[in-house]
Amino acid sequence: MDLNKIFIKNACPTKIGGQAILEGIMMRGADRTAVAMRRPDGGIHLKVEPLKKPGNWKKIPIVRGVVAFVDSLVKGTGILLYSAEVLESFEDPDVQESEEPDRVTMWLEKHFGEKGALNVMLYSSVVLAILFTVGVFIVLPTILVNFCKHYIESDMLLNLVEGGVRILMFVLYIAGISQMKDIKTVFQYHGAEHKTIHCYENGLELTPENAQQFETLHPRCGTSFLMFVIIISWLAHSLLGWPSLFWRIVSRIVLIPLIAGLSYELLQWAGRSTSPVVKILSVPGLALQKLSTKRPTTEQLEVAIVAMKAVLAEGEPRLYIGETDENGVFVEDPEQEKAELEKQKK
Repeated sequence: MDLNKIFIKNACPTKIGGQAILEGIMMRGADRTAVAMRRPDGGIHLKVEPLKKPGNWKKIPIVRGVVAFVDSLVKGTGILLYSAEVLESFEDPDVQESEEPDRVTMWLEKHFGEKGALNVMLYSSVVLAILFTVGVFIVLPTILVNFCKHYIESDMLLNLVEGGVRILMFVLYIAGISQMKDIKTVFQYHGAEHKTIHCYENGLELTPENAQQFETLHPRCGTSFLMFVIIISWLAHSLLGWPSLFWRIVSRIVLIPLIAGLSYELLQWAGRSTSPVVKILSVPGLALQKLSTKRPTTEQLEVAIVAMKAVLAEGEPRLYIGETDENGVFVEDPEQEKAELEKQKK
């Protein structure tokens, strides 16, 4: 791992970020987000949406990290659901007509309406993801290490072992899902996102050839954020000693917002700085990115570049939904935009 190729000396860091999704990428700029997806016919689907102006919470350290974390969870899950919906729309119409909604979806739509049902499914997915993450990566490690207290007397060492178990479980989880075909593709788009951002921050023309020369690792990645969470949580838990299992579980859960806020601030600092201290602190997260990013294809970089150019566009942001034609030129789809606006109003 060559850190000089990741913390590039003359680069101009930006706040542009992104998220790999099913067959595409979401890019988030200063005032808009763009979702670009590769269609089965080779074209690209693009959706651009304006961003709401952030509230005063954006100016409060720690708090802004907690709000940003929750916001990214909700919006990230929503974008994943949208990408699945778009992919489904590309399927054979005869197959789509033969597939009936499941009973749960029909019940939700009956009682909450179409948009209400989508919101229920969205927030339920977020809650389940949080419960899974907290249960597996926060609570389970401290329960497992509880059996070691008869053999280890040092509270510091017990906390160190717990942190080690937590990191091991997380690494094994990422390594495990990376073997799935669909996840491999998502990880390639993750790499395409990072390469494209590197290319822009280094002032080069946004082309697949220029982007491909950069690393798939980026110091401002959400994967590094998760590693910061694990490291800071170990330090914070060590200060509390090794109380009973009940109070240990309670303290781990209660401290999550504070740890998330501190990790956010550390990640923002890491994205702006190239100091030796930042490089050392970033190494664990960058090592984890080795698992969560893969070298993208030229076609995947093209999708990432479309999303990047969309968030860099000048003028007032507005809702835009379109597709590329046979010549690669984007054509707006007023019907899709109208349907999307109606969906948002319901």
